[in-house]
Amino acid sequence: MQVKEKKLRSLSDKTSDIILVVFCTVIMLIVAYPLYYVLVASFSDPYDVYAGKTFLLPSQFTLKGYTSVFADQRIFSGYLNSIKYTIIGTVYSVVLIFCTAYPLSKRSLPGRKWISIFFIITMYFGGGLVPTYLVVKNTGLLNNMWALFLPGGVAVGNVIIVRNFFENSLPGELLEAAEIDGASHLRTFLSIVIPLSRSIMAVMVVFSMVAYWNDWFTALIYLKADQAPLPLVLRNILIRSSASASQASTISGGYAELNKVTEMIKFASIIVAAAPMLIIYPFVQKYFEQGFMTGAVKG
Repeated sequence: MQVKEKKLRSLSDKTSDIILVVFCTVIMLIVAYPLYYVLVASFSDPYDVYAGKTFLLPSQFTLKGYTSVFADQRIFSGYLNSIKYTIIGTVYSVVLIFCTAYPLSKRSLPGRKWISIFFIITMYFGGGLVPTYLVVKNTGLLNNMWALFLPGGVAVGNVIIVRNFFENSLPGELLEAAEIDGASHLRTFLSIVIPLSRSIMAVMVVFSMVAYWNDWFTALIYLKADQAPLPLVLRNILIRSSASASQASTISGGYAELNKVTEMIKFASIIVAAAPMLIIYPFVQKYFEQGFMTGAVKG
């Protein structure tokens, strides 16, 4: 009887595993295929793309889109600017997030409740674009890369995530033992809290990297053309190609060809902008998953 139950249980386990694998595979394909489609479309003739002839492999393989994108010399300076802004901004934001979240995780902090409310209010109410621009201008940050970091260096949502991690996932006994041994708050933070928080730190690094890498609007407002990051450079290339296509409408046969190149640039720009993040993500995926799982509710 017990042997039959074990066989039935093992059979049901295998069946559930197969169903789970199939389900996850389908979800993965649904999520991954749009990006793969854009990749394939960037190497295809845009007219074939819109005609539905492109599905798994490029149709009429071409590199015109990438050639047009990289023909602009500003693309390389845009890459360098984006890398610089992303590295500096990520380090700046993660340091501020941890330095803000750790004190807020201490229940003994005077005015902790009101400080938390003050932070949360900023998530729902803001001064708007014009007041922020005036503040940046009057503080001398126009045409300065620090205009990308200082006004919004601390994301309140990330602070709350890290604060909850400190409250729920760090062993309080270990911190108390450090205090009994005479460790200061700074020493405890640097020697105990930071090493135990690598997983959530990886999550914050990914969040900050993606935010700074994709940010073009802030640079459009505050920075000069030669300081533009990659997304803003790609936007300008696309706008210029679209304008050229519309101006060519009076030329016989010119509009169709220029419009074709514009569509190629659209797909190529998406891949060029997304490639660095797609390359980096696999290296931090393990820590990224640990950071989310560590703070999970435990029964």
